[in-house]
Amino acid sequence: MASRLLRIGLIPGDGIGKEVIPAGRRVLEALPSSLGLKFEFTDLKAGFETFEKTGAALPDKTVEVLKSDCDGALFGAVSSPSKAVKGYSSPIVALRKKLDLYANVRPVKSVGTARTPIDMVIVRENTEDLYVKEERTFDAADGSGKVAEAIKRISERASYRIATMAGNIAVRRQRIRELSPHQKFVHSSPLVTITHKSNVLSQTDGLFRSTARAALADLEAAGTVAVEEQIVDSMVYKLFRQPEAYDVIVAPNLYGDILSDGAAALVGSLGLVPSANVGEKFAIGEPCHGSAPDIMGQNIANPIATLRSTALMLEFLGEDAAAARIYAAVDANLEEARLLSPDLGGTAKTDEVVEDILRRL
Repeated sequence: MASRLLRIGLIPGDGIGKEVIPAGRRVLEALPSSLGLKFEFTDLKAGFETFEKTGAALPDKTVEVLKSDCDGALFGAVSSPSKAVKGYSSPIVALRKKLDLYANVRPVKSVGTARTPIDMVIVRENTEDLYVKEERTFDAADGSGKVAEAIKRISERASYRIATMAGNIAVRRQRIRELSPHQKFVHSSPLVTITHKSNVLSQTDGLFRSTARAALADLEAAGTVAVEEQIVDSMVYKLFRQPEAYDVIVAPNLYGDILSDGAAALVGSLGLVPSANVGEKFAIGEPCHGSAPDIMGQNIANPIATLRSTALMLEFLGEDAAAARIYAAVDANLEEARLLSPDLGGTAKTDEVVEDILRRL
């Protein structure tokens, strides 16, 4: 069998990104040869440290190489200053726009003997909403002080394709359940929950709601996928009270960002939660945690979010079998709970966790 060559860009970014992205490379290199995969890696620059050195948070060369020489990429973390810095903007947000990575896909799964079984995927629209970063500050006409405004942009095109992806993910998850009858799953049938605030934002969130409904109408009519809606504030409450009720959640950019970080608390740590930035032809695996400068260089960062993000990238590159190997090795590590990083209450070093998972491959 001929091997498939995958060319992967590695963008550590800032802080602990430099410690966890090498773990993603190692797990790819350790995959069994029987899977028929080979990898080539390219080291690329982006982040606040890069901005301080070069004046560009996302160098043109990084984008050019990703477009011309890579099939996918792994992105570590970025340090975003709390105060505005002239000329600086988030490189991962810019990458999503430049590569049209319109979906941020974030699985949240409990493992082992968790009190509440959780197995959901949050599908977050990735290109618009408040993240278009169109803001302005001006003096109020009545002299009462300054006023700051931000544009919230929702389009029919973006809403339709993100809801379509959510429906496709729900169908694929159900297919995996049916092909694995020996495993226990939280959900017995696919469900997509549309999250919005159209009772207040009737124009923007109203368009997202109606367009998502239209995108999922055929799947719903055929009985393939059940569809429901949830107002975002109520969604937050129910997410924490009954997380087992949710399968696939689709949301505009801001709500998806908040919900996915909140959901991470349900499984113990952001260090466990992966994501993928996905377009029609490209996928970037990205752990959900930040750059964590307080633990940088101590070899205690949890690598599991990155390893799961690596597997998620492989899924969207069509390599489900390789992804499954990584997921199984990670789950086995967590279920045994012998080598856990400090964020999970353990004492294991980053390298020790990685080595344990590599052995399980």
